[in-house]
Amino acid sequence: MSIDELYMQRCVDLARGGLGKVSPNPMVGAVVVHNKRIVGEGYHHRYGEAHAEVHAIQSVKDIWRLRESTLYVSLEPCCHHGKTPPCTDLILENKIPRVVIGTADPFDAVAGKGIARLRSRGCEVVVGVMKDACRDLNKRFFTFHEKKRPYIILKWAQTADGFIDAERVPGAVKRPTWITSEKLRMLVHKWRTQEPVIMVGTQTAMKDNPHLNVRDWHGENPLRIVLDQELALPANLNLLDNSQPTIIVNEKIEKTAGSTQYWKILFDDLLLDQLMARLYRGNHQSMIVEGGRHLLQSLIDKNLWDEARIFTGAHFFGKGVPAPVLYEPGNMSYTIIGNECFYSFTNPGAA
Repeated sequence: MSIDELYMQRCVDLARGGLGKVSPNPMVGAVVVHNKRIVGEGYHHRYGEAHAEVHAIQSVKDIWRLRESTLYVSLEPCCHHGKTPPCTDLILENKIPRVVIGTADPFDAVAGKGIARLRSRGCEVVVGVMKDACRDLNKRFFTFHEKKRPYIILKWAQTADGFIDAERVPGAVKRPTWITSEKLRMLVHKWRTQEPVIMVGTQTAMKDNPHLNVRDWHGENPLRIVLDQELALPANLNLLDNSQPTIIVNEKIEKTAGSTQYWKILFDDLLLDQLMARLYRGNHQSMIVEGGRHLLQSLIDKNLWDEARIFTGAHFFGKGVPAPVLYEPGNMSYTIIGNECFYSFTNPGAA
């Protein structure tokens, strides 16, 4: 690992502190190095607040060192007025002579303009150090801006014999059929704090009566989305309790009632495309989809997914609702947790 890569890795590590807090902004880390020693560092803490470069520069005790330092930053510094002033202006005001950037910013308001501005003012700029790692850090951000849709994570739990639900008896109590342990459910609630949107289909809402909130972890509840074509879901379901922002996608009405919005979208072959376009316009950068089988398989069949997170429990159902089927996923990893297993897949050819 080169010296530049060493400091860029520190930027990436710092940036992860903003996970689940900065969206729709990217996670960014920055480090100031003077005479081969880190004299300042920082990361973007929360959406609307100071960027990583600001925290790093302000943390330098002896300001004169900035004129002899290199600034490392995982993503191209902004050059426009948004929620905060341009970071390029701060860099130039402090006369930092060299800037090393992990990757260019895909956002149209930046997209190479920050790099060009720094170079035009005589700053030495190096771009592409640990580019792949810096892009992976902000896979949600890059997918959102390059594909014009949210980054989509599919999640489900299946039994050892490949079922995601048991056969339900008509009139049975509406509650989840637990396949995994409480510890793994805590992990799922942690994931919910990291994505701004969570979605389920009609059958999951009806059969499981989920809250889709964060009860077993500390963090903000996601925006809930449920598909309900005919508005047939009972009003007493947890998803309709107005306890957190919720979107009901349907074919009948467009309105807002308390914390619940009703989005009118035609339930045809373009339903998911229209929904993703509307989420993009609403600046929703990523989402986690927690079932059921029909919704998950529909996203898979349209190649509208980026990650799949699959738990396999130790139970056998013998019969029931079969798990969705992934087609030639890539980059599989797995972790054994007790007598359960967690598999993670990525979709390198996502639409």
